[in-house]
Amino acid sequence: VQSIRVPLAYAPKEKFLTRLEQQASLTTRQFAVTLPRLSFEITGLSYDGSRKLTRIQKYKTVKASVDGKVMNFNYMPVPYNLSFSLYSFTASAEAGLQVVEQILPYFQPDYTVTINAIPELSIKRDVPIVLDSIQYEDSYDGDFNKRRAVIYTLQFTAKTYLFGPDNTSKTIKTSQIDIYSDVDTT
Repeated sequence: VQSIRVPLAYAPKEKFLTRLEQQASLTTRQFAVTLPRLSFEITGLSYDGSRKLTRIQKYKTVKASVDGKVMNFNYMPVPYNLSFSLYSFTASAEAGLQVVEQILPYFQPDYTVTINAIPELSIKRDVPIVLDSIQYEDSYDGDFNKRRAVIYTLQFTAKTYLFGPDNTSKTIKTSQIDIYSDVDTT
């Protein structure tokens, strides 16, 4: 039994394919990209109206300041779906399956992570990450001296929220209430 760490980098699939093709010969001794490797890229961001919350509700915290108390607040966040792709590059089909089988059991069909969205306001959110699809690609064309690349593409959607800027306001210390108890109601 052997455990291999697979490097992960933010890069589009085409960048890794170009790098693999630049050093496609196995007969030369120049340094080549070592496989297996993982890369990911953000592929889209879309508004999700089905998870919309009321606009007027606020997250609030009260902090002491020099001249009294100040309230920090933030309005409710806006729901967005963040689409991203994870690419697995391996030299053999068996290595590709070993990498993918370490990822897939966590998604049934989603995996939820808790993020600390705004630490100053102690806002934590659960963000489900949904596995949308898996594609398999094998570049076995060419002669036996060319390098083979087995590529798995995993499409994910993170159901996240985007927060606006922090706002501050002073706390209300006095209020005036006029009840009009002396008014003749007849």
